[in-house]
Amino acid sequence: MKYLISLGLLAATTSVAADSPLEEIVITSSRVPMPLREVGTSLSVLDNSELTRLGYNALHNALRTQPSVAVSNSGGAGKAATLRIRGEEGFRTLVLLDGIDISDTSSPQVSPRMEQLMTAGIQRVEILRGPQGLMYGADAGGVINITTATPEEGVIGQVSAEGGKYGTQQFAGSIGAQGDWGDVHLSASDFSTDGFNARTTDTSLGDDDGYDNTTWHGRLGWTPTESLRAGLVLRSVEGENEYDSCFGVAPTDDCADDYEQQAYRAVVDYSAGRFSHSLAYNQSETDREFFSAGRSSFATEGELSSISYLGSFSAGESLKLIYGVDLEQESIDDGSFDEERDQDGYYLELQGGFSNQLFLTAGLRYDDNEDFGSYNSYRLSGAYLMPVEYGELKLKATLGTGFRAPSLYEIAYNRGPFAFPPASGTTLKEEESQGYDLGLAWSGANGLYLEATWFDQRVENEIFFDLIGFSGYLQGDGEAESSGVELAGNWTPISRLSLTANYTWNETEAEDGSPRAFRPEHLANLGLVWLPMDERLQLGLHLRLSREAETTDGTPLDDYEVLDLNASFTVLPGLALYGRVENLLDEDYEEVPTYNTAGRAAYAGVRYRF
Repeated sequence: MKYLISLGLLAATTSVAADSPLEEIVITSSRVPMPLREVGTSLSVLDNSELTRLGYNALHNALRTQPSVAVSNSGGAGKAATLRIRGEEGFRTLVLLDGIDISDTSSPQVSPRMEQLMTAGIQRVEILRGPQGLMYGADAGGVINITTATPEEGVIGQVSAEGGKYGTQQFAGSIGAQGDWGDVHLSASDFSTDGFNARTTDTSLGDDDGYDNTTWHGRLGWTPTESLRAGLVLRSVEGENEYDSCFGVAPTDDCADDYEQQAYRAVVDYSAGRFSHSLAYNQSETDREFFSAGRSSFATEGELSSISYLGSFSAGESLKLIYGVDLEQESIDDGSFDEERDQDGYYLELQGGFSNQLFLTAGLRYDDNEDFGSYNSYRLSGAYLMPVEYGELKLKATLGTGFRAPSLYEIAYNRGPFAFPPASGTTLKEEESQGYDLGLAWSGANGLYLEATWFDQRVENEIFFDLIGFSGYLQGDGEAESSGVELAGNWTPISRLSLTANYTWNETEAEDGSPRAFRPEHLANLGLVWLPMDERLQLGLHLRLSREAETTDGTPLDDYEVLDLNASFTVLPGLALYGRVENLLDEDYEEVPTYNTAGRAAYAGVRYRF
């Protein structure tokens, strides 16, 4: 425990340099731009410079460097990756990409496929933690809001090529332009790896389990006047994955799955005086097919579409009203059942500021689900700032609720031929969540920023699959709880050296009093960036630590520390060579029992920006 305490204290005295983080503009908390200093919710940001420096190809590996974010990966690139925020399941977290809800409705729970998201082309990620039913209808995990590269004035672009261990290679490129007429941006990436043997139980084939991903993403904006803008987003992702342990005619380790998602968003924004309006249509279609020994064993399709309106009214410099409507339809078709349903949401939030020191929000949301009727959720938040010696102190607090209706798959499974008592006799109802957090942040000189947050959240009527009798989906009648402390900090002791650190203590409890599975009680990240040689050379180290997680039957999971090294060198203006070594110390561990993780792996590449 000594090193955990030391790292926790370090998190309270270190982090990345810049102007005060409190002045950063964020959007995700209330769906409108706000300075972080006025935001009472818990939110962290990954920008393009940090994503580029870390160098990870898979986005979930970059996200796990943030406070309270844990990931369980089942066997390498392209394999199932469950991302948990503050100990909540991944399907309780909403993921938006350029405004598109990229949830996969064809899966057992409506959730994003984190393993299919690559970092190429991504400009910024905002992570909003805790129940966020108010603005998004989301559940207890929170919201991950991803935006792709924003064009600058003129024409800009980038190309890169990378290769490394496990036969891994990636080619990526983007080009964009901006003018008085509007803007356009197109990005593409092609990633492939031979991988490694996904499971320790695969002793017959013992083959490598590879993965291929091709992603296209385009944005187009037209600005006919200063107050009117129309936009279009198009996205296509294709993933081909190999894995172990599936069933066809007989059990086999010769398994594969194909994933395709096509999505688009059309939006019109208009502002006039104190009012602003945004009207959007979003649609995504997901197709998945599974193969056993080369034969198709299962296929499913999902579709998610929505019409949304977001408006705001500014009554003055310190008083604003945010309001909106979300009309959503989801569907799933796996050949045995074809179901769809609607859910309509209506929300408003009042924001007020007093003396440029106290900022309060209060909001209410009403959702009407076609299968489960209506539900009301709310959120209250506050931030209070005061000048202190050598800096500024911020006190913040949030209380919020959310809910999750049983997925179409969960309902259909319990009604289908594979379910039996007790699941077949269980009528599922919605899960409800409630959480609060209290925190303080201090911003001082030399890029020093310290933050500490206490959080507590609960999920009632949790839905879970019967892992004892395998009868189907059951529902508890108690509460599942997650509480803990988040510490984070940034510091630049000298102009070319910056430190970052965060530590999360997360205690979880299922309704029967046992710890919730796959939730590390201790998570920590420590990063160092050094810029010698007139900043042409950049060197970085990142240490990730996980402690005290258990499986579903209470068996302890591996504790581990993973150290990554990254470097880049600017050869000419715009041209850089870069490389990294992941798992530098070759740590041997499992995040999920019987699933292998990558050993020491080196990668190198070249990047040109114009």
